[in-house]
Amino acid sequence: MPGSYIALEGAEGCGKSSAAAALAAQLGAVLTRETGGTAVGQRIRDILHDPGVTSLNDRAEALLTAADRAQHMAEVVAPALRAGRHVVSDRSVYSTLAYQGYGRGLLVSQLREFNDWAIGGTWPDLVVLLDAPPAVLAERMAGRHLDRFELQSDAFHQRVRDGFRRLADAEPRRWVTVDASAQADQVAAAVRAAVSIRLGI
Repeated sequence: MPGSYIALEGAEGCGKSSAAAALAAQLGAVLTRETGGTAVGQRIRDILHDPGVTSLNDRAEALLTAADRAQHMAEVVAPALRAGRHVVSDRSVYSTLAYQGYGRGLLVSQLREFNDWAIGGTWPDLVVLLDAPPAVLAERMAGRHLDRFELQSDAFHQRVRDGFRRLADAEPRRWVTVDASAQADQVAAAVRAAVSIRLGI
C-alpha cells in the first residue's frame, strides 16, 4: 500500500518545522521540506530566500517554486510513497497558493493549474495548518536573522495567513487546523492526534 503524504503549512513563526520533525519521528516517516528538499531545490531556495535578491519578478518567483516542487516530487515524495513510506513535508504546493497567490496577488487558479502539472497531480493527503495570532508569530520572529520572505511587510504576512485559512476552509476534508500558540510539545501532540483521527495512522 502507498504511504500517506502529509504537509504542515502556516505563516512564518508558526512552528511547523519543529512539528514536522516531531511527527515524522513518531510515524517513522520521510521528513522533507519545500523549498530545498533536494540538491537542485536547495540551489533554487538559495535564490528565493536570499535577502539580497531584490528584483525577482513575482511570476519568476512562482515558476521557481514550481520547479523546486517538480524536482522534489520526482526525487523524494513519489518514490517514498511508492515504497509504502509516509512522507511529512515542511510546506508543500499549498505554500505557493498562499504566498505567491494571496500574498503576491497572482491568480490562484493559474498557480493551481501549472503547479498541478509540476507535481504530477500528487497533492498532500492531509494538510495540517498551524495557526496562531499575529502577535504570537511576531514575538517568535523577533531577534531572528530574517530571510527574503520573512522580511516582507506585515500586510503581506497577513494576506498569506488569511490565504492559508481560506484554503483550509475551501477543502475541509483535506485540511485540519491546529492552534499553534501553545508550547511546542503541546502542538506536536495535537498534530499527532489530528493525523491519527484523519488518516488512521
